[in-house]
Amino acid sequence: MIFLCDKEILLKEMLIAHDTISTKSTISILSNVLLIAENDTLYIKATDLKVAFSSQIKLMVKKPGSVAVFCDRLLDILRALPAGEIEFSLQDNLVLSITPKVTKAQFELKCIPADKFPPQQEAEQSKFFDFSQKDFVDMVTKTIFAISDDETRFFLNGVFLEKNDHELNMVASDGRRLALIAREIDKKVKDIQGVIIPPKILSIVKKNTPGEGNLSMAITDKNIFIRIGVRLFSSNLIDGKFPNYQKIIPEQNEYSLSIKRQALAESLKRVSVLVENKTRSVFFKISPNLLSVSSEESEIGMAREEIECEYSGPEVTLTFNYLYILEPLQVMNEDVIQVDFNDQKRAVVMKPKDKQKYINIIMPLQTD
Repeated sequence: MIFLCDKEILLKEMLIAHDTISTKSTISILSNVLLIAENDTLYIKATDLKVAFSSQIKLMVKKPGSVAVFCDRLLDILRALPAGEIEFSLQDNLVLSITPKVTKAQFELKCIPADKFPPQQEAEQSKFFDFSQKDFVDMVTKTIFAISDDETRFFLNGVFLEKNDHELNMVASDGRRLALIAREIDKKVKDIQGVIIPPKILSIVKKNTPGEGNLSMAITDKNIFIRIGVRLFSSNLIDGKFPNYQKIIPEQNEYSLSIKRQALAESLKRVSVLVENKTRSVFFKISPNLLSVSSEESEIGMAREEIECEYSGPEVTLTFNYLYILEPLQVMNEDVIQVDFNDQKRAVVMKPKDKQKYINIIMPLQTD
């Protein structure tokens, strides 16, 4: 196998491959990336057996072939080399010679036979449907932070995806909060009854999506596939039943508060300096047109800040884990947010004011 490739072009694909592979696996082949050179194209494949990535680069292939290369070291070499063309040549003893054209440096990497590399799942072309890259990234950004890290509740360890009629919904919850976002989608796309997507593939796709045009998505019984240009990402789905999130959303709320998003976010950052590490509690004392945000760390001190708001109900104090408020605020773009509630014990709804397509349900903390 002999081929020529531009350093910067290969580096981009290898960075994605590195994010995909398993760096802690005891199975050595999973630390490798598969290179296949044929028909003036380099095919790149990486997997950790749950998440997989494949891509291709058009280049000059002098001699076709394939081999599995240790990803970490290949990436280190590419990073160390200056920009320019590099020749890759596989010797008979499974050693890959790497020779840049612009310097006199030379590297050799011991490799593994290509047939040791695990096969990757595939989906029929007919199963793919198009969806806006921008909307997909926005939906992932506004839900992924709410995923549970409690592995005993594995059905909450991913983002729930479903399609009903003309809307695609993404939902994430850790049992104490819930983030829900909906975006319009072509009615012709077949309904998705509900699947749970692990966060790893969502993070990788989000990181490597240009944000313009459409991506293509396919969902089978056990896998999800996302194609962006020549890159294909795939992952096993989480085998579990996601809770009926519709039952968690309050049907109506008696009181409503409106406040500037940025002002509340900045206030939370300041006040959270003195929260208890275990509960991360902050107190929202709500009175007509005024919100007092405070925290207290035992035997150390307290913090308090007042913010103007729109509110005309009775005085009430709600207690929250401050991250459950701050994280949604940080991914919103709107200037004003709305907080709807009934009392100190029932779920609170936080959303951009006058918009229903993105909501966060947050359970207040119970205090003595």
